[in-house]
Amino acid sequence: MYCKVEFWKYSLKSGRNVPPLQLVSVGVQCFSNIMARRKESDRAQQNNDDSDSNPNDELEEEPDFDDPEGYEDDISEQDLMGDLIRQRPKETDGVESIVVIDGVPQVGPERIEKLQNVLKKLFQKFGKITNEYYPLNPDGSTKGHVFIEYSNASEALEVLKGTNGYKFDKNHTFTVNLLTDFEKYNDILDKWENPVPQPFKEQGCLQYYLLDQDACDQFSVVYEQGDKVAVYLNTQPEPTLLEERPRWTETLVRWSPLGTYLATFHAKGIALWGGEKFQQIVRFSHPGVQFIDFSPCEKYLVSFSPLADSRATDEPQAIIIWDVLSGLKRRAFNADKSQALPIFKWSHDDKYFARMGVDMLSVYETPSFGLLDKKSIKVQGIRDFAWSPTDNTIAYWVGEEKDTPARVTLLELPSRNEVRVKNLFSVADCKMYWQKSGDYLCVKVDRYAKLRKDKSDIKYSGIYYNLEVFHMREKQIPVDSVEIKETIQAFAWEPVGTKFAVIHGEPPSTSVSFYEVKTGQTPTMVKKYERKPCNQLYWAPSGQFIVLAGLRAMSGTLEFVDTHDFTVMNTGEHFMATDVEWDPTGRYVATAVSWWGHKVDNAYWLWSFQGRILKRVALDKFCQLQWRPRPPSLLSAQQIKDIKKSLKKYSAQFEVKDRLKMTKASKELVEKRRKLMQEYEDLRKQKQEEYAEQRRRRIELRNNVDTDETEGRGGELEEETVEFFIKEETTFIDE
Repeated sequence: MYCKVEFWKYSLKSGRNVPPLQLVSVGVQCFSNIMARRKESDRAQQNNDDSDSNPNDELEEEPDFDDPEGYEDDISEQDLMGDLIRQRPKETDGVESIVVIDGVPQVGPERIEKLQNVLKKLFQKFGKITNEYYPLNPDGSTKGHVFIEYSNASEALEVLKGTNGYKFDKNHTFTVNLLTDFEKYNDILDKWENPVPQPFKEQGCLQYYLLDQDACDQFSVVYEQGDKVAVYLNTQPEPTLLEERPRWTETLVRWSPLGTYLATFHAKGIALWGGEKFQQIVRFSHPGVQFIDFSPCEKYLVSFSPLADSRATDEPQAIIIWDVLSGLKRRAFNADKSQALPIFKWSHDDKYFARMGVDMLSVYETPSFGLLDKKSIKVQGIRDFAWSPTDNTIAYWVGEEKDTPARVTLLELPSRNEVRVKNLFSVADCKMYWQKSGDYLCVKVDRYAKLRKDKSDIKYSGIYYNLEVFHMREKQIPVDSVEIKETIQAFAWEPVGTKFAVIHGEPPSTSVSFYEVKTGQTPTMVKKYERKPCNQLYWAPSGQFIVLAGLRAMSGTLEFVDTHDFTVMNTGEHFMATDVEWDPTGRYVATAVSWWGHKVDNAYWLWSFQGRILKRVALDKFCQLQWRPRPPSLLSAQQIKDIKKSLKKYSAQFEVKDRLKMTKASKELVEKRRKLMQEYEDLRKQKQEEYAEQRRRRIELRNNVDTDETEGRGGELEEETVEFFIKEETTFIDE
């Protein structure tokens, strides 16, 4: 005899869902009853056999395998059948994975097959279709709505986001709902109940740091291998410690783009801190997170966990987009290991974010987080893209394919109009650099030189470089080209201005060239420095000043240049420096030797914009220094221009304040030293009094001999000379 246990999945036909654990329990009970009846039968048979045998024979007791009375099994079902429980069907399986599409054309029996093929082709893009049902009228025509079942609930949700409101033709627009939505709408209460307002949580002023009268910037420091994090205010002559906490983060910290929040990384997710006391504002649960990216306006946060396992759930877990203010999860995506970080790139106003796929560019809009116009942009052979920092314009480039040249395209959104296309030939690679003001776009093009065709194959004799400069503010967006024969090591636009700098050549014979862009003219070289030992360019946030840095292998050489007249203001060296960062106001520069890059000489140095060293700070296992960003100025361009004209008047006021600060600092230093000296004198006087009070006791302990004064010990002390043999050496001298 046996008992058969079957697992049933919910289906539209049966409408039943039997929990598998209940079935297992029924099967076990059935099996127990069968075994009990079989045991009784065996005992009866044994009694019959015993009656036929010799009554003097010794009877053997059958072992009892039943649990004793009152026994409680402490093994949980999860421990006993963990794998089986994880695979059990859910109550919502087969329900949440069903979508209902309304607005489908009503066609006769002769056109049903054609309609089914068109709809199947459309909805197969979102996942695997396991079942579909077309309700029919008595005459065989469709009723105008369709039921489609997918393999899991996440695919059905993608259909809802991607096709709700989809315009099938000029007369039909789809309305898409989940099957569970009907039950939700049916259970709406007849009487409206107002939601209970949540208590207001005071978070303080998150922009308090902008109210500092001297416009001193803040910066964060991570040291002791990440065990300690400190936030300082860059006051002179010494920075002021604002906050210091042990184990504030587990890896690193990061400021939000406008400086409102400080993000810390933890094993369970991300936490954001703000306010004068840096209290916790919000936290996001994402285990194993290793990378985050804020949207430019700080409305959204993207977290990426390469270790996230989406196999256990239907929802993607690798990439999650969060709403910063509410802390809610807005949408999740699967990750592609081949893509570089950041996976999503944002428009300047947080309205759009885009992701590059195979031969397509997917642009999503907020706050719906659905595809723009319900579909991706097909771009055959797309290689890279970048948003304009001031406009909703995307620049992307496409590689060469057979006889089709490479091209750079400027795409305007949401209209998807191609406002400019530039064809390029013999292209090996491209890199795109937007100017911070959005006035110019430079595309660095690596080209194959002197294409030579042989009978066997195609060969190239080398690579040269072109800089294609797009004038974004001019009519029809003209493009100028600058050819550079040598290898380009680094490129950087002046953030506010019309110049860009290029490091070209092979180390150690690298050169630095500065070009100026003028309206209607090809960029012209305005200065060239020969044989400069540098590999990185760092412009001041307001332009004009630049640091030519030779980091890591170039031993940390620094050169401070004023590009107004191209004078070298100063040179310096921070040996083995790994990082250089300007403060938001452009008054100070920080150089650092990070413990992540080198295990010795870990420190950060502060410099003035003119290259004068201000402070050297060595910290144990120093890891990271980051300046706190500032939001864009509220002053208009004309107001900034007027301030620059009257800069001498303001400079005199600032110099007076600086002298007062230095005087105050000197006075504070003198007062500090005077206080220390007074404390020393008080302590010395106290110890002298204690010494005098203990004199009589010392004399008694020393047999009435006063040893405090050497003059009084002349007749009491005896001098004794002791001689003893140390070593004897014998030396033979040959005559």
